[in-house]
Amino acid sequence: MKTLVVILGPTGVGKTELCLSIAEHFGLPIINADSRQIFSELPIATAAPTESQQQRVKHYFVGNRHIEDYYSASMYEEDVMALLPKLFIDSDIALLTGGSMLYLDSVCNGIDDIPTIDAQTRAKLKRDLSEQGLPSLVDRLKELDPEHWDIVDRLNPRRVVHALEICEMTGKTYTSFRTNEKKQRPFRIVKIGLNRPREELYERINQRVLTMMESGLEAEARALYSKRALNVLNTVGYKEMFAYFDGTIPLEEAVRQIQSNTRRYMRKQLTWFNKDTDIKWFSPENMEYIINYIDQETH
Repeated sequence: MKTLVVILGPTGVGKTELCLSIAEHFGLPIINADSRQIFSELPIATAAPTESQQQRVKHYFVGNRHIEDYYSASMYEEDVMALLPKLFIDSDIALLTGGSMLYLDSVCNGIDDIPTIDAQTRAKLKRDLSEQGLPSLVDRLKELDPEHWDIVDRLNPRRVVHALEICEMTGKTYTSFRTNEKKQRPFRIVKIGLNRPREELYERINQRVLTMMESGLEAEARALYSKRALNVLNTVGYKEMFAYFDGTIPLEEAVRQIQSNTRRYMRKQLTWFNKDTDIKWFSPENMEYIINYIDQETH
């Protein structure tokens, strides 16, 4: 039976380099599961695979969309499920890697059949977010779908806006579309988690942010400043730089906040991953063990 090997882990753990080596060892392309690396305008802040890394190994879903494009976890699920049968023609295993929890979940478990938002509704909610602010939209969600309001990340505009888009477009609650039924896949799934001691992760994240600044994060963010209302830019790396451009915080504070918010996101990822008992955990330094484990699970 065909096997999808999923290598996941928190931001900054060292997935990119390890997965390049594993992909080269098995002669496989990499299916990327990072919801922001999909957008071509964001290479530095998202630590997307570089051109030379992409020359070493073919990557899918890196820089293949633009920030103005609408793209969701359910569209990602559809795209990956269409790609896998083609990859399985040449190999009995495929490799998917990333840290975006919803994207990983959409492929491993399937995502509920949520309607695609029409352009009119999307434009209206985008305007509402810009004019009324997030707290007002959170209150509206509480009225329209109190059950989802209770569990949604109320500080994440993408999640709040998407739930409201569904409520307003369909006249039904977002909750009514969420069945949480696990879909059966026509392949086995082997999940490998990468982790390091917490202090080491903190140090790696702090250093990575400094490296991003040296690589031109400020210029990347400044080029996108006029489009700051886009949901995809309301994320770590950009919102702090935009606050600096607005003059509300100095540059040193923006860098400190990017480090702090990235560490917080890393903790959130690990909390999510730790709920999944199917994950076998390794240190990224133990590549030999990981390769042996993949061999053992796929033969």
